[in-house]
Amino acid sequence: MNERQRLWTGSVLVLLQFGLLAVLALLAWPAVEHGTIPLAAWLMAGAALLLAGWALRANRPGNFNIHPRPRVGGTLVTSGPYGWVRHPMYTSLLLGALALARTADSGAAWLAWGALLLVLWSKSALEERWMLAQHPGYAHYREQTKRFVPWIY
Repeated sequence: MNERQRLWTGSVLVLLQFGLLAVLALLAWPAVEHGTIPLAAWLMAGAALLLAGWALRANRPGNFNIHPRPRVGGTLVTSGPYGWVRHPMYTSLLLGALALARTADSGAAWLAWGALLLVLWSKSALEERWMLAQHPGYAHYREQTKRFVPWIY
């Protein structure tokens, strides 16, 4: 895949990511409106926010990018949650989306969550190609940390 194709693919994955999050939010809205959010969903949403905040704090200003292409001149962050998983922001998105799917509790919501998992897995794989090219230490870091879930995956 050439650079132009990777950029286009990354942009499509970002659009799919936000589209699926919007679908999950719309599916969960009736339960939110009626105040019937399960306790488990509240806990998952809280964990997602804490993890996202921790990841943003560990990252350096101007180093963060929604597109999977790393910023030019960006630095490799391996501390904080990045010491546990390579993609803590994606993990936080999956946790938050899991809270929405649990709140909606419909087949469509679980399907959307599964599709989001595939999108974020694809996005992380694309991002890792760029990270390997941009950061010489990324190969070793990748061997030492899991992608989304510490000690598991």
